[in-house]
Amino acid sequence: MAEQQAAWRWLGRVAFADTAALQEDLRRDVIAGGRETLLLLEHDAVITMGRSALAANVLVDEVELARRGVALHRASRGGDVTYHGPGQLVGYPIVRLRGGVRAHVEAMAGAIADVLRELGIDAVYRSATPGLWVGDAKICAFGINVHRRVTVHGFALNLATDLDAFRLIVPCGISGCAVTSVAALTGAAPTPHQLAPRIAAALAGRFAIPFAADAEAPRVSIAMPTHATRMDGA
Repeated sequence: MAEQQAAWRWLGRVAFADTAALQEDLRRDVIAGGRETLLLLEHDAVITMGRSALAANVLVDEVELARRGVALHRASRGGDVTYHGPGQLVGYPIVRLRGGVRAHVEAMAGAIADVLRELGIDAVYRSATPGLWVGDAKICAFGINVHRRVTVHGFALNLATDLDAFRLIVPCGISGCAVTSVAALTGAAPTPHQLAPRIAAALAGRFAIPFAADAEAPRVSIAMPTHATRMDGA
């Protein structure tokens, strides 16, 4: 039987727990020979703790988080603590590794850096503190989980995210870590929904996986600048 074509899907704004379960279902499908899938979405406000996360890196208790409407979840991804919320484009590639784990993360970073460059932002990937950085501020975080050479989890790109929410945590467990967003750097940002097709195309190129928009994906595009304004890199 021919392998099904890989697809990308826009989910809209969804709870973290729902997507965690969906990713595992999709991973089982991929392991069984099903199609690879890229999920693109926004999350409701949530703090997630990766496998190496320290509880002390969440700076407020669960009562205060509940008062603020922020959920708290453990995640199977690597890394420490991060925040997800509206205005952030989250991507979960459920795909077979073509190479190693490092190459997979670097491919994600390269794709997102390509798109950011078109928006006038030069971002640099740092393997020691996995993320895309503009100067000393992180604009995109990465964290994955691999089982039987199939990945889940992925990246979180700050477009017009509420950066004050990161004060609730020690981002990625890095003391003094600054965060930034497309809106903070340029004064405006596309919505996650608008940018999703461009990110899907960039990831398809870097992964060499021809993701096709499925029936639930948007048929929208965003005009990109014809030149890039250089920003200070790390």
